[in-house]
Amino acid sequence: MLLGEPPADSLRGKRDRAILALLIGCGLRRAELVGLGTEDFQVREEHRMIADLIGKGKHIRTVSVPVWAKRAVDEWITAAGINGGTIFRRVSRLGKIWGDSITPKAIWHVVKAAAKRTGIKDLAPHDLRRTSARLCHLAGGELEQIQFLLGHASVRTTERDIWAASRNSAMR
Repeated sequence: MLLGEPPADSLRGKRDRAILALLIGCGLRRAELVGLGTEDFQVREEHRMIADLIGKGKHIRTVSVPVWAKRAVDEWITAAGINGGTIFRRVSRLGKIWGDSITPKAIWHVVKAAAKRTGIKDLAPHDLRRTSARLCHLAGGELEQIQFLLGHASVRTTERDIWAASRNSAMR
């Protein structure tokens, strides 16, 4: 529901859809998302990835990017005319790109607005990270793989995120 919500006919809608796609599909943190550059996306062994992502605690990891999430990012980059530098930038009320990047707080607002449009209460960006963990688990991903994907220092944190996502989806 969240991915279908931002209207794709506007520049802001394309950006917001790409943000949500990476939060859900890759389990990125807000700070990781705002720092992404065009050069961070690579293809290795026929798989799309964000290579050498520096996360919390300066941990470096490589994150697989689902085809549908990369497609959303490509639509945004093309529409915005971004050829280099950070991917996510501000969009003015007039639909013009400005500035060099957005803030983690802006990601918060994107998620809150999408949740409001879909009628989901109390949704935070970190909940989408947990959802990503749960989706990986449901698809047969091993806990250690999901731990690495999310950049968790402990597998217990990964287990907690999967459990929390399961509990929250049952409540909605």
